[in-house]
Amino acid sequence: MTEQDVLARIKQLVDAEHELRAKAAAHEVDPVTERKQLAELEVLLDQCWDLLRHRRARIDAGGSPDDAQINTVGQVEGYLQ
Repeated sequence: MTEQDVLARIKQLVDAEHELRAKAAAHEVDPVTERKQLAELEVLLDQCWDLLRHRRARIDAGGSPDDAQINTVGQVEGYLQ
């Protein structure tokens, strides 16, 4: 996965978030479903941003960005705990 692939995935997820919020505002999605789907999108976005940061850190350190791996949800969501 290249940096451009990661950025494209982030854009897809942000677009999905905007679409979900628009549907919720138009009452096309119930609030429970909206919260669940938003939470899922947020986790996926966190993983993508984390991968992008790791790729860029490897480049800055003179390494290969291709060695960066997607961290698990537990790792990404547990950084501040």
